[in-house]
Amino acid sequence: MDDSTLATQLERFGLSETEIQTYLAVLENGEAKASTIADATGVSKRYVYSVCEELEEQGFVEVNDHVVPTKIRAKPPEEVIELLSNRLEEIQPALQRRYSASEARPQRFDVIKSRVTVLKRIGEYISQAERRIGLSIPYSYLSRVAEELQDAVDRGVLVLVLVTNAEPDLEELAGYDRPIASVVRSWDASIPVILGVDRDLGIVSSSEMMTTANSDEQAISLVQERIVPTLYGSFLANFWVSAEQVQVIDPAPLPQTYQSFEQAVFEATLRLRDGDAIDACVEALHSSEDSETETVTGRVVDTRQGIVDPISNEFPIEHSLIIETDEGEITVGGTGAFLEEYEARTVTLEAAD
Repeated sequence: MDDSTLATQLERFGLSETEIQTYLAVLENGEAKASTIADATGVSKRYVYSVCEELEEQGFVEVNDHVVPTKIRAKPPEEVIELLSNRLEEIQPALQRRYSASEARPQRFDVIKSRVTVLKRIGEYISQAERRIGLSIPYSYLSRVAEELQDAVDRGVLVLVLVTNAEPDLEELAGYDRPIASVVRSWDASIPVILGVDRDLGIVSSSEMMTTANSDEQAISLVQERIVPTLYGSFLANFWVSAEQVQVIDPAPLPQTYQSFEQAVFEATLRLRDGDAIDACVEALHSSEDSETETVTGRVVDTRQGIVDPISNEFPIEHSLIIETDEGEITVGGTGAFLEEYEARTVTLEAAD
């Protein structure tokens, strides 16, 4: 491998052209004074010191400033290779998670004839949730998916659970070792079993399929990006707002950064109702066409939402942050926002000074 090819490979590890030239010069000499490296690279000795400090921080060289003049020594190549390999291994899990999250799921509909299969599929879909879950389920089956729901809450997912067909035992709900949902509501009526996970995983069935023995009813599970948001919206509009709120999780410690906009609105709502002053830093797009992502900061003064009582939005799908900025009051919505001035990408909430 010639020097040009080697330089190209080193550039892929984030080294600048000057850092590469300096590092190659150090390698060539094994150990050298800054003046020797300066002569070899054609830059000032002071700049060599600065670049070598960066190279030392990244693990490529050692700077011995305990001797006069200062000596720069290249680390053995096998140590550098091991260091770079370890860095790649460290980022592999994060890369894999993002790859899996962005991997397109094949779109499909499945007809399910078995109650056992419905419960199994509900558990599977909940386990894949990254941002939000809306679930209506007969109270008698809540314990069957309780662990998956608790794990989702622990992951920071917004979990809305509507228990049906019976009045829930509040002591039993409070007795779980971990929160089972962000918000639990109750409706003692036979309403459909609905699950909406993120924007593409859904299940719907009649209540009779889950509660009546030997029922001929069937359920449908779907992986459909165009349909699941509508299913989730129907869950909020037709059932969630009509049910009685029975349990709400405590707000999370701040600061927190949220990929899920609804989770950010929920947490901000709880904080505001506790009388806390909170600031927001939002990476967002302006509603105008061809806008670029910009950073919006300010004090959160209000929310519009349909997650927790009292409901404050005008439309079931309206979830907004109202932020007081230096330029005035603005509204921020989530993905596909059309009622608000900004569409958020990420939201960071922190306690105000």
